[in-house]
Amino acid sequence: MPRQLGELEDAVMTRVWQWNRPVTVREVLEDLQQERSIAYTTVMTVMDNLHQKGWVRREVDGRAYRYTAVSTRAAYAAALMNEAWSQSDNPAAALVAFFGMMSPEQRESLRDAVRMVGPPEDYPDPVDPADPTRSPEQSPQGAEPAEREGPAEPDEPRGGAGR
Repeated sequence: MPRQLGELEDAVMTRVWQWNRPVTVREVLEDLQQERSIAYTTVMTVMDNLHQKGWVRREVDGRAYRYTAVSTRAAYAAALMNEAWSQSDNPAAALVAFFGMMSPEQRESLRDAVRMVGPPEDYPDPVDPADPTRSPEQSPQGAEPAEREGPAEPDEPRGGAGR
């Protein structure tokens, strides 16, 4: 799981995520210099460190590199939340405390997110029902493992009535 980015790493990654295109050290440097005094070699070292840590990939462009984010800021935030939550000895209490810290706008965003993923009964079973090592008792509602792959066909009414 990822560790939280340091202050300068976050400032660099913020630009890489916002620009959403391959960037050079020079571009990041010039943007950072609008906020603080910083040396080219410092930005170059940070971007190299981010590459070594797997946050960015890089491609040679002439005598320089162009850096691209490996994942999104949302994925980074989600991974940090998941890591923090998994460290709790009482995950339910941690979630309640977290929800208590949320602003009304954040709670509305959470409601929207839950609506997007659907109700819990729509979540896939974490164990593959087609797993041949799984007994019928372990299958949902005692069903046998699936015999074919691919999307399920919609249930068709049996018999000719109503057609």
